[in-house]
Amino acid sequence: MNNFLYKKSSGITALSASMTDFTYKKHAHQEYAIGVTLRGIQEYTLEGSIQLSYPNGVMLFSPEQAHDGMAHDKTGLDYVMLYIKPQLLTESIEKKDILQFAKPVVYDVRLEKRILILADAILKDKDEAYCSELFLSLTDNLIQTKLSTDDKKEDALIRKAKDMLHSNLEQVLKLDEICKEIQLSKFQFIRVFKAHTGISPYQYFLNCKIERAKQLIEKNRDIYSAVAACGFVDLTHLNKHFKSIYGTTAYEYMSHINSEKRKN
Repeated sequence: MNNFLYKKSSGITALSASMTDFTYKKHAHQEYAIGVTLRGIQEYTLEGSIQLSYPNGVMLFSPEQAHDGMAHDKTGLDYVMLYIKPQLLTESIEKKDILQFAKPVVYDVRLEKRILILADAILKDKDEAYCSELFLSLTDNLIQTKLSTDDKKEDALIRKAKDMLHSNLEQVLKLDEICKEIQLSKFQFIRVFKAHTGISPYQYFLNCKIERAKQLIEKNRDIYSAVAACGFVDLTHLNKHFKSIYGTTAYEYMSHINSEKRKN
């Protein structure tokens, strides 16, 4: 049995997940992802290494860190996650540069408690002001425990390629145009991009399309406009890829968001 519940407040998306046989495809978020394993063992590959998060483990993903995810064994897995936009986190800690987490999994009781309290508040539709206060308490704890390092310098060619990919999300991926602009052969580009990001250009492009669709669904509450704006063939096409990353279809995700709006 697999259950995924999403709620959003104060610019933060909370996920409560329970799964047995579901497997996330390799992907990367534009956001920070911070969560706690409640039951079972979370297994995922991050930057070429297998990571295991046991109960009470705090999982820390920096933006654009490619990873997959699954339950380590047949007993299943329960966990919560918080997805936080980079600018929101940097604003709260009063820094301009995006930070990278130094460790993928830590065991810190105070940090775990703050994540769980904030996730619970968002999932229970508590006031945004209250959720903002809890978020500030969480980010203060992140800084105090020194879990972050300075941002890694990104290769200029890779940054340029990413910008080109982001600017054409409504179209099909045109590798030849990108390769001509950055003066690499197609195979050189694929190899270099994957070495820097841990994910292929096609996977990155598809993930960006899905995340953009998610943002449009949140903004417009219209799933079909997201399908058209992001260049998906139809709703079935979007739902298939959306579920491989978020555990739920785009239609189900919109239902969660619309349900939240009706309550407000």
